[in-house]
Amino acid sequence: MPTGIPGFDLIAHGGLPAGRTTLIVGTAGSAKTIFSAQFLAAGILSFDQKAVFVTFEESVTDIRRNLAGFGWDIAAWEAAGNWSFVDASPHPLEEGDVVGSYDLGGLLARIEHAVRGTLATRVVLDSLGAMFMRFADPATLRNELLRIAAALKDMGVTTLITAERCEEEGPLTRTGIEEFVADNVVILRNLREGERRRRTCEILKYRGAYHQKGEFPFAILPGSGIQVIPLSAMELRQGSSDRRIPSGSADLDGMCGGGFFRDSVVLVSGATGTGKTLMSTHFLNGGLQAGERCLLFAFEESRQQLFRNACGWGIDFQAAEESGQLRVVCDYPEVASIEDHLIKIKEEIDTFHPHRVAVDSLSAIARICSERGFREFVIGLTSFIKHQEVAALFTSNTPTLMGGSSVTEAHISSITDSIILLRYVETFGEISRGVMVLKMRGSRHDKEIREFAIDGTGMHIGRPFRTVTGILAGNPHYSHQSEADRLDRLFPK
Repeated sequence: MPTGIPGFDLIAHGGLPAGRTTLIVGTAGSAKTIFSAQFLAAGILSFDQKAVFVTFEESVTDIRRNLAGFGWDIAAWEAAGNWSFVDASPHPLEEGDVVGSYDLGGLLARIEHAVRGTLATRVVLDSLGAMFMRFADPATLRNELLRIAAALKDMGVTTLITAERCEEEGPLTRTGIEEFVADNVVILRNLREGERRRRTCEILKYRGAYHQKGEFPFAILPGSGIQVIPLSAMELRQGSSDRRIPSGSADLDGMCGGGFFRDSVVLVSGATGTGKTLMSTHFLNGGLQAGERCLLFAFEESRQQLFRNACGWGIDFQAAEESGQLRVVCDYPEVASIEDHLIKIKEEIDTFHPHRVAVDSLSAIARICSERGFREFVIGLTSFIKHQEVAALFTSNTPTLMGGSSVTEAHISSITDSIILLRYVETFGEISRGVMVLKMRGSRHDKEIREFAIDGTGMHIGRPFRTVTGILAGNPHYSHQSEADRLDRLFPK
């Protein structure tokens, strides 16, 4: 049975096993209730399947109000007979002590009445922990849980049961019983990484059904709910083109063997001030000049600053945006999680349908997440862009002023098609810039490190450095002219 939760059905190979009971476990704030309610809402909105929500903790009024922020009008669904509540939440004035045995026969009768009355096929019990506090005997608790599971299976419904766990690692539930009775177990985590939290989901157990293994990040989006990012479901099946597109610089096109490939992902790496944003500006302008739609994600500069700088180089981004040919999205990375940024980028690409995408810069994104989170972000973004067959250019800062070997440290270089390095070169008391094409898959390219100048008209690529060595290592030094001549004789062009 499809859950309707974007991304989850991919890692679950189609959804939840129909007619069975699935346990959703997690600590406070891990989105158990949202996951369950979205499962019911998707059934109504997408599959014409009615729902029953059994609440043991929150009041019905609170649930309606809390879930309204996701665009789910539960009151309207109730009025139409598509959604029914079974309110088993404790009354604030009720006594907490239970005298004698506690029996669930009355509760099961209420659930069955709601299922029969609405012809529901999806049921949620949220959360069993509050009800199980009434059972002192573990054996009785297990028997009652088995009784609930058997009764729901006899009703022919697909059920989600939520349960709390005390910590992210350790026992799955407070009682340690629910996970053995349920047919399937899904773990939701809200892990703290540094000063931020990161939500993931994992399918631990799926009786009689295959599923993807491991943890998958997910985000909670206002107005829509949970969206899972299924990295392991991505496939290397995207198309490939031998068509060349201009980089925005005729000199750089020559260094790249005639320009970038139509579906390539290019990484421009260099220290601050070496011209990475300028190169991305020329890349986008090359697309604008060719009549292409271009999309820019900027995480370090505002729209006005980008437009001013581009105007100083003779490029009118504002006119391009007003004409609808260019879209610029500016955000500080800290305003959202890494998963939120990835989902937003995907949505912008799906909506705008660009021919070219520039992200300036990945280094800004890297500062808000762990190394693993950043690696997953880059893999997810690159895979999505390649499947769209869009040309993309990413910029990345090197941590040292003179560059060095840091391009591989962020796990970017191996999954990009081309790498362009920008370096500072000290020449007789002056700072010059150098550019070279380190990698270009499927094409010949220039092996030389050339001078890279910036003036009022933009970027200019000049002659190669003949008397300077050690530029890539971040330790440039001069060779005598006679030595340079000797090397030219040994390795003629």
